[in-house]
Amino acid sequence: MSSADNGRIVRPGLSNGRGTVKGFVQKVHSPPSSLNDSLEGEIQAFLIDEDQLHTYDDLTKVNPVTPSTVLKCLQARYSVKVFYTHAGCTLVALNPFQPIPDLYSLDVMKEYHGAPQPQEFKPHIFIVAEEAYRNVQGQLEPVNQSLVVSGESGAGKTWTSRCLMKYYATVAASSSVVKSQDTVERIEKRVLDSNPIMEAFGNACTLRNNNSSRFGKYIQLQLDRCQLLVGASVQTYLLEKTRVACQLANERNFHIFYQMMKGSTEEQRKEWKMPRGQRFVWLPNSEKTVDEDCFHETVEAMVHLGINAERQRQIFRILAGILQLGNVNFSSSADESQPCHLDEQSKDFSQRAAELLCVSAEELQMCLRVRTLKAGKQSVLKPCSQAECSVRRDCLAKVIYAQLFEWLVTFINNSICADESTWCNFIGVLDVYGFECFQINNLEQLCINYANEKLQQHFVAHYLRAQQEEYVSEGLEWSFVKYQDNQRCLDLLEGSPVCVFSLLNEESRLNRVSDTNTFRVRLEKELCGNANISWDKFSKVPHFTVAHYAGKVNYQIQGMVEKNKDPVPPELTELLQKSDDPLLHQIFADDKETENPTTKGLSKVTVVSKFKNSLESLMKILHTTTPHYTRCIKPNPDCKPLTFKKEEVIMQLEACGIVETIHISAAGFPIRIPFKSFMQRYGLIAKYSIFQSGSVDAEADGGDVLRQEVGKLLGVVLQHKAFDPSHNRDSENPNVWVHCGRTKVFLTQLMLDSLEDQRKKILSRCAFSIQCCWLRYQRRRRRARQHSATLIQAVVRSWLVRRRVQRCSRAAALIQSTWRKWRALLKSLADAELDDAKDLAEEDLSALNSVIRERGSVQLSSIQEPVSVRGWPMGLVLASAPSITMSLTATGFQKMVSVMASLNLPSRRGEYKVKPNQYSQELASIRAQPKGSVKLRYQRSPLLYADMQPDMKSDVTGFNAILLEKTL
Repeated sequence: MSSADNGRIVRPGLSNGRGTVKGFVQKVHSPPSSLNDSLEGEIQAFLIDEDQLHTYDDLTKVNPVTPSTVLKCLQARYSVKVFYTHAGCTLVALNPFQPIPDLYSLDVMKEYHGAPQPQEFKPHIFIVAEEAYRNVQGQLEPVNQSLVVSGESGAGKTWTSRCLMKYYATVAASSSVVKSQDTVERIEKRVLDSNPIMEAFGNACTLRNNNSSRFGKYIQLQLDRCQLLVGASVQTYLLEKTRVACQLANERNFHIFYQMMKGSTEEQRKEWKMPRGQRFVWLPNSEKTVDEDCFHETVEAMVHLGINAERQRQIFRILAGILQLGNVNFSSSADESQPCHLDEQSKDFSQRAAELLCVSAEELQMCLRVRTLKAGKQSVLKPCSQAECSVRRDCLAKVIYAQLFEWLVTFINNSICADESTWCNFIGVLDVYGFECFQINNLEQLCINYANEKLQQHFVAHYLRAQQEEYVSEGLEWSFVKYQDNQRCLDLLEGSPVCVFSLLNEESRLNRVSDTNTFRVRLEKELCGNANISWDKFSKVPHFTVAHYAGKVNYQIQGMVEKNKDPVPPELTELLQKSDDPLLHQIFADDKETENPTTKGLSKVTVVSKFKNSLESLMKILHTTTPHYTRCIKPNPDCKPLTFKKEEVIMQLEACGIVETIHISAAGFPIRIPFKSFMQRYGLIAKYSIFQSGSVDAEADGGDVLRQEVGKLLGVVLQHKAFDPSHNRDSENPNVWVHCGRTKVFLTQLMLDSLEDQRKKILSRCAFSIQCCWLRYQRRRRRARQHSATLIQAVVRSWLVRRRVQRCSRAAALIQSTWRKWRALLKSLADAELDDAKDLAEEDLSALNSVIRERGSVQLSSIQEPVSVRGWPMGLVLASAPSITMSLTATGFQKMVSVMASLNLPSRRGEYKVKPNQYSQELASIRAQPKGSVKLRYQRSPLLYADMQPDMKSDVTGFNAILLEKTL
């Protein structure tokens, strides 16, 4: 069934109201043959006004829908350089074959990404991309999306895929989250840089396309819960490795070889042993230049992905070695028991190849010319014929290139893939080879066309068949639109019990050389009952013809079985495993580890089986995602800019079922949503609408009850729309917009837009109410906090003031108390040191000697000779001068010294100096002046130097004595 069965909203085409069902929808019938004349008249009437044909941006608006009218509209739009057109659920893209300025610019991306309704804009590939992105944001099942880009080779699939990846790398990385901005930029840059590398190694110039993908790829863009791009992964399918060693006329090898030839420096050419002017057999049409020949861009992308210079050097040396192998030619030997000969030039090329691949030149030549046959435990060497030598040489080149390509894909995935815990949804971009039909078609074209048949069948099953069957099962009266179903072709290729692939695999697993005529006879015998296969019995070349959805293709049987076997001689694998090149050794060492040693004979996996299994896994992914189809159309077979060939275009339109798609989209309801999902999304319309129509229970389980609730909701919506003054009630019949089936609601785009518009208005009102309540709550809380803060600040300030005043009061009281105590202490000390007058009065003073009286009582100025201190300690202290030499004159000392005690005046002057204690020890002040006689008391003083008696030849310091009581 369609992936929309789970409630997914798919991209619809605009309904013109011509197809309805009973009650809501008008029955659609195919025009009978009797009305052919009137149909022709309608076509002619429609085509008369050619000036307006380019205005039909959706082909569902075309009336009548015929191949002619659709073709004319596309041609008119193409002539005015409009290359995208909607066709129901499909976007039709015409290849202009020239750059179109500002069509894919960053401003255009932002315009489509920021639009409320991108469908209202001009058709563009960005509409499909934005719709898939918004589906992921909506999180309706299935959430994961797939963008299927299909079309013939040269129709523009690779360019379209590139634009899609660039769009997602832009809009999914445009985040304001600062902490992850650097990571996002790194991821988006790496995702985009994977494109030039994949195209350089996997694309080539063919007859139909200058940048043809020679492999299929499915790119998963990984998104986190915020829908931001966090990584990507690449899955590849069936690389056309035969192109390395075999190119058709006027075709080229893979782009990377030509990039190396045209973009390398002289130093690189010298390292690769590729002098200028050197011709390589495997590089035909090297003089032709295409836009993809950009070696610098490929190297820059490698650097951004983390491939360092040394690893790049190893890659390019391997590629250069492959080119050297292509110039090795063999000549038959006269003796069959001897290996084929190599001329001198071929030996030189083989020597260069061996040096570039870091293997032994002798072993390389031996492996190419001699094969090893095992008989039990013994090995027998058998020379190969000239043809076998060429096959082994080609096989060596193909296996090296294929393994190198797989290593590159693995490296890219390791570089850009995010951890599974960091992403939850993905958007897949499928870019596969287009339908191919050449003069000579073999296994590669059979697999490519088989893949296109599978994709076409997916489109038919998802949209054309499943949608119409669903209309009938849901109770809509519907006349089926005929379409081309390719199921019979798929049964021919992969059906059971007998099909082309099964017979091809059986023939490939037989341990014998295949015979083309025998295989053709078996195909004819087993598959003669299928009308999609035929044979030309008169053709000299054995082949069979398959009628594909896009046309008939003749497949040559010659070489098909051998290609399906894809044998690799073990000698070549062992040789590469012994290579001294680190990258080459790593590739084939890993291949040796993963190889099952028991894989022999019938259990060997063929190319067809491997491709079929990988394609089946791809289809499983597509069936679990919401698909979005883009049909790329090739306007002319010669890739000429702005050239429209009607025959070429009409054939592609008929092959891919565009006309049938338009019929179904225009006549039916392209949007289908289950009741429960519908009520979950739009139930709020009835709840908050002014037109109340009963209660709505979105969780109702009963089908009938839920259907009634849906009907009430739709009634509210239609009633609201009827009262909308901006809506023209006479232009449309409301009954054609919607229909309630048994389990689903069927909608047109107009009805969906109306539902989304009303839902958006209600959500806006609710959001406004919530914002008002929240702002009011915040304002009240802010006021309460301000009031609380004011009270707290006042209390804290008053407490601080009180605390400061209390501390100052306590400090003042303490200072006063301490000062009083200090003054009292000083006074008591002074009183203790002063001579008590009472004691002096009571003391009986003896008469002094006249000489002593004179010398001890007279002023110092009256002493004519220097004095010497004989008694110790002195009773007085010299308080002023820092250094004083005692002499006859006593100028300046009279204020301090009243009486000198214990002095004896010597006859010599200047024997020593007297240095008072304040010079270095801070001298205490004089307490009092003595009255009467001086008393000296010879006992130890507690003061510094108080009991020191100086010598005559030394300097005396530290006189700091007090008056003593003993009289001289």
